[in-house]
Amino acid sequence: MRNFWIVALLATAVAARSADAAPAADLAGEPTPAGLSAEDQAALSAAAAADQPAVAPPSSGPSPSANPAISLLFGGSAAAFSRPDPPQMGGHDATGSGFNLHYLELFAESNVDPYFHFQTSIAIGQEGVELEEVFADTLALPGNLHVKAGKFLSDFGRANPTHPHVWSFADQPLLLGKFFGPDGNRAVGAQVGWLLPLPWFAEAKLAAQQAENPCCNRSMLGDTPRPVQAADDLQYTGSLRTFAPLSDDWSLFLGASAQLGPNPHVLGLGTQIAGGDLYLRWRPIADPERRSVSLQVEHARRQRDVGGQSLVDQAGYAHVVAKVALRWEVGWRSEWATGVAGDPLDPDWTSLRTRHAAQATFYPSHFARIRLQVSRDMPGWLNEPVYGALLMVESVVGAHGSHGY
Repeated sequence: MRNFWIVALLATAVAARSADAAPAADLAGEPTPAGLSAEDQAALSAAAAADQPAVAPPSSGPSPSANPAISLLFGGSAAAFSRPDPPQMGGHDATGSGFNLHYLELFAESNVDPYFHFQTSIAIGQEGVELEEVFADTLALPGNLHVKAGKFLSDFGRANPTHPHVWSFADQPLLLGKFFGPDGNRAVGAQVGWLLPLPWFAEAKLAAQQAENPCCNRSMLGDTPRPVQAADDLQYTGSLRTFAPLSDDWSLFLGASAQLGPNPHVLGLGTQIAGGDLYLRWRPIADPERRSVSLQVEHARRQRDVGGQSLVDQAGYAHVVAKVALRWEVGWRSEWATGVAGDPLDPDWTSLRTRHAAQATFYPSHFARIRLQVSRDMPGWLNEPVYGALLMVESVVGAHGSHGY
């Protein structure tokens, strides 16, 4: 209130002075109020400054956060299958008719300081708690380099590095279950990434990880214990990805991956997996309904040295997902996976297996979705196809960061 009266008295003094005085200019070239003395200007500036809120001095960079982004993600379903033991391969798939808990995931992440980012994902199930991922990755290395260390999903292909709440369908692709395991391919290790100095986005990554884990290294050592005594006792994954905006409405993402590692049957890098993936998307930028159509294709070839022979099989999928309105999407997926005689991992899987699925999804908000999915699975070792239908509900609470493209 005191400052108000000072300003009011100064304004009265200005009004009482001659209105014919020409405006002066300060040293910065800005005009000063007409007719004010130096004392009046100083008093007016002091009064205005006293009414300004206190502003903290700018920091020199991001500081550690005492409040990391924490979220809980849930997925559950009511399902019906034509067999009491459907041959599902994913650890987060519906395992039979009735009610299924697909996942409950505790997710947390934060920037530790200007140099490191931390992230963890913990799966909470009816049988216990499992640490899915926990890693630190760098934020400010020179030369467009990036390093990650901890337990993490390998960057093989497009589906493996993602979590179930990102998937466009309710179950894990056959490719991941057959080649990697029920939880995809993940292990403890370190990874180096390099953003290539090109006029478009292109990134190369190379990771070295443990090769022994029944959930996630099925094609490597799996549940066979072998101490690390040499470099070829580890699993190595390399990938190259590039992105191209074809136009304002079209974009294309291409990837190539390779993985080498040991298996229980030979010494050295007895397993090799190579694959490629494609993601093509059409989304008109001016559409208020945010309609879009995307095509995702992934294929991989595996070769293993087993008992003096080389076993070769292949797997892949292709799916199309169309967002037909702001809250609705529909999709179709076709999968295939070949088999080979004498496979110690899948002795019955000696011929082609195909699976087809259709889904319709409703998004009540950004934090929930309801999905109806029907499928037809034809394993080569069964006489009849396996039909399935499920109604799945997924939701998230808390702060959860955006996902990669």
